[in-house]
Amino acid sequence: MRGSEFSELKAFATIVAEGSFIRASAKLRISPPALSQTIRQLEARLGVRLLNRTTRSVSPTVAGDTLFTRLGPVFRELEGAVADIHAARDQPAGSLRVNVPRVAAMRFIAPILGDFQRAYPDIGLTVIIDDMLTDIVEGRFDAGIRLGERLEKDMVAVKLSGDLQMAAVAAPAYLAGRYTPRHPGDLHQHRCINFQWPGGGNIYRWEFARGKRALEIAVEGKLTVNDTDLLLNAVLGGAGIAYMIDYHVQPWIENGRLVRFLEAWSPSFPGFYLYHPSVRHVPPALRAFIDFVRERRSGE
Repeated sequence: MRGSEFSELKAFATIVAEGSFIRASAKLRISPPALSQTIRQLEARLGVRLLNRTTRSVSPTVAGDTLFTRLGPVFRELEGAVADIHAARDQPAGSLRVNVPRVAAMRFIAPILGDFQRAYPDIGLTVIIDDMLTDIVEGRFDAGIRLGERLEKDMVAVKLSGDLQMAAVAAPAYLAGRYTPRHPGDLHQHRCINFQWPGGGNIYRWEFARGKRALEIAVEGKLTVNDTDLLLNAVLGGAGIAYMIDYHVQPWIENGRLVRFLEAWSPSFPGFYLYHPSVRHVPPALRAFIDFVRERRSGE
């Protein structure tokens, strides 16, 4: 294989992996026009169109997907070999893509970003916030963070938190002059803030349990959101009652801006895990990231 052919295939694989000409050109350190020309040359040489391109997105054609499926493991193996050399030389290097829901990103990733970059300047870390339970293998991510109950069984998982609990909360201004719920059924007499799973998913039915009794309630309210930060701001502003993971609202409960109730009915569930596909060889960049996150968690 000539050097130009390798460069063309590398450019194609990077575009598919990144899902963007702009991100791929930045990663390859070439201009977008030069990258476009490289792909045109590759398609002309192979006699087939490899990418579907619009002004907003890029995706592989059937032929392109077939080619990427064959190329992906080859380039990952090459990157792993190069990363191993870097690791043997001094520090881990390479690229790392992580898929994280917003709540977990703010809790586990945001506080460590600066220190991680200083500790591992040769690792190119991409963090994608995603609340849609994306398949990290299909999405070509190296790792992700997810609640334990939503982990796929064939993943290698590292526990990041203890069990969590849901919390029904409201601002004192909302509760003023109203009856504070003592049973989940009382919620029907209140304005509740609904949460819709991102991507046009279903409205979350609030889950309660006490002893052997379990309830799912479709709460009523005029406000529906699909973002946890927006949900938090809405409940702090007195828009109604929200049902959220306890640690997300704990600071505002402690300072009196939110009141918690129905705690005896609020179930616990497995906490967050950092997970990645089961592979024979964990790349040094991913191993460094896992160890760094675990070390920070153990120090809390």
